[in-house]
Amino acid sequence: MSEVREKASKAKSAVSTLNRLTTEQKNASLRIMADALIAQSEEIIAANAEDLDRGREQGTPESMLDRLALNKERIAGIAEGLRQIAELPDPVGEVLETFTRPNGLHIEKLRVPIGLIGIIYEARPNVTVDAAGLCLKTGNAVLLRGGSSALSSNRKIVEVLHQALATSAMPAEALQLVEDADRSSVDEMLKLNGLLDVIIPRGGASLIRTVVANATVPVIETGAGICHTYVDESADEEMAADIAINAKAQRPSVCNSMETLLLHANYAEKHLPALAERFREANVALKGCDNVRRLVPTVQEATEEDYATEYNDYILNIRIVNSLDEALQHIAQYGTKHSECIVTRDTDHAERFMHEVDAAAVYHNASTRFTDGFEFGYGAEIGISTQKLHARGPMGLPALTSSKYRITGNGQIRQ
Repeated sequence: MSEVREKASKAKSAVSTLNRLTTEQKNASLRIMADALIAQSEEIIAANAEDLDRGREQGTPESMLDRLALNKERIAGIAEGLRQIAELPDPVGEVLETFTRPNGLHIEKLRVPIGLIGIIYEARPNVTVDAAGLCLKTGNAVLLRGGSSALSSNRKIVEVLHQALATSAMPAEALQLVEDADRSSVDEMLKLNGLLDVIIPRGGASLIRTVVANATVPVIETGAGICHTYVDESADEEMAADIAINAKAQRPSVCNSMETLLLHANYAEKHLPALAERFREANVALKGCDNVRRLVPTVQEATEEDYATEYNDYILNIRIVNSLDEALQHIAQYGTKHSECIVTRDTDHAERFMHEVDAAAVYHNASTRFTDGFEFGYGAEIGISTQKLHARGPMGLPALTSSKYRITGNGQIRQ
């Protein structure tokens, strides 16, 4: 039996035990996991250093190494995410609907775990913990397959979590990590019908396309993030600049960072040179349309391909538009339905933007960097869903449940 199937089978066998746990038992297990991460942070950082060294040897860009890097502060934040998950209401067992039919049948619809969830992700080892916490809290077993670039980190993290779970009521077998870094392990996961109940990909556009195109197991699609900020004519200069800088430079390697800044022509004429200087100070390389380059000649030319690129790096496209309509058209053409922002003092323009933009998260006067389960109060997230069926946006605990009906009768038969 292959490693993938063996570990999926182990995780699946733990589902019935998970479903018998009380909320208090699950929460206590999550807190034990959080404490273990803090207690063994030095060991985790040492394992992470192996991944970072290997990445540097392979020429991995610094922005991608940042996604991979762990330190005590980041591990503390990851552990805090587990504690927040423990504090959140348990959606499992929640009665969503109840009614009685004329024939006396009493029907309840309630939340239940999905079962065994497969997560395929790339270079962010925090996903290992986030996914484990969210899945286990909702009574789901989880099969993780991280990217080869984070293998040492992920292996150590799961080892630490297994040791913690061994002292808790939660079965350690419910958390499994596929360590086979070969592409064939992904291909096998995509076809584990009968074992996996759903697969969730987290990563770049190519990974997500591969999973969606090849999986026979149901998929919840998390999307690439070509996110935009549109600065309207009436925008407050300082607010617009602060939001734009934050959306791009605060952490450019993540999916909710801005890739294209759209500026109304009248705003750009007054403020673009100063804004471009702020981006330069933040080490952001700029590409722009002809009108942008007229105002700031040092900006490189932006191509159609650039507007369709998720950089995950200190690179930003800037385009000048003449109206809200033109901004909306650009977003509709190049956006990935992830996160979009308008900065404006015009409430009519804000309302129209919020209504017409088709995205999982739409912002008025706030950075797109807030599209995150932690920032939304979910403790952590399993991903940002950009599809419209089952779940959309940051996926917290309720998104990891399904439902079933309980019907109680007193001898009814159908005529």
